[in-house]
Amino acid sequence: MDLFWHDAIAKSWLDRSQQDRLPHAVILMGPIGVGKRAAAAWMAAQKLTPDPLTVLPAFPFDIIQHPDMRWISTLEDKKTIGIDQIRELVGELALTSYKGLGKVAVVEPANDMTVNAANSLLKTLEEPPGDTLLILIADRVGKLPATIFSRCQRIDISVPAKTTSLQWLDRLQPGAAWVDALRVAGGSPLAAIGALDSLETSATMARDFQVLGNGQGSPVEVAARWAKIETGFVLNWLSQQVKLAVLAISAGRDAAEGLAIDDSVLRRMDRRNLFCYLDIINRLRGQPGGSYNIQLTIEGLLIDWASGLKDCSLTPPIDGMELMLARHN
Repeated sequence: MDLFWHDAIAKSWLDRSQQDRLPHAVILMGPIGVGKRAAAAWMAAQKLTPDPLTVLPAFPFDIIQHPDMRWISTLEDKKTIGIDQIRELVGELALTSYKGLGKVAVVEPANDMTVNAANSLLKTLEEPPGDTLLILIADRVGKLPATIFSRCQRIDISVPAKTTSLQWLDRLQPGAAWVDALRVAGGSPLAAIGALDSLETSATMARDFQVLGNGQGSPVEVAARWAKIETGFVLNWLSQQVKLAVLAISAGRDAAEGLAIDDSVLRRMDRRNLFCYLDIINRLRGQPGGSYNIQLTIEGLLIDWASGLKDCSLTPPIDGMELMLARHN
């Protein structure tokens, strides 16, 4: 199915392609679930296929099988994209195009590159060999060095309007609980597809979060249950809830649709402490999975939540991460 919220980006790309004004390196930015990888696959097909079949990126997407196409991602047994992967890519890009249409390389997620890997890619980004198109996909912009940004043209893919997302999702599977799934996914339509299967889990977590926010229940017992859930899902869910809590305090409850806690909990929380708490959660989201004890870390996060985030007011956000990791390792 066409991702019709990509219409403006696709039209601009096709116009520039017809005028032979495509950039040599781009970075696709935006939240998880807005179709960045589908856009990258579509851009690659536009360059390497003389008569591409679609004028819009689509989902699900196919990575074209082509001798001039390279798609670099994190290996299954690794947490990062290493320097050896990038060095091999750089070497391949220096070779002559097989089909004479240039070369395309996609690196996703680029924020998983190690520092050495990113540095190894810099010269190629600055001076791509021949007719090369480099596409970087960034799920978390803050983890990419400024030197990478300065060498790429940025393309932002935003979360579409709620009505647009629901229209697309209803075409995909009519009658499903897309309103709830989209809320859990933070508004990203492709992320809502996965969230649809986890609505019961999200509802249970919401009840736990509410009880702990009221100073009741046991953070240790809740953490033991949450530790059995996929860690990325837990941290993403927490991040979304804290963002909504900040919005509710700043702009009113009506502006924070999907917030799992009520006003009695919000009254216990200071917005500055919520920002600190969000910073800790997001830094954890950026850490390799094996770098900390999952259950103890979740336990610490929930203990802080149950205490009304009082400790966050005492610790600057940048130190909060160090405190959290030191406390739970």
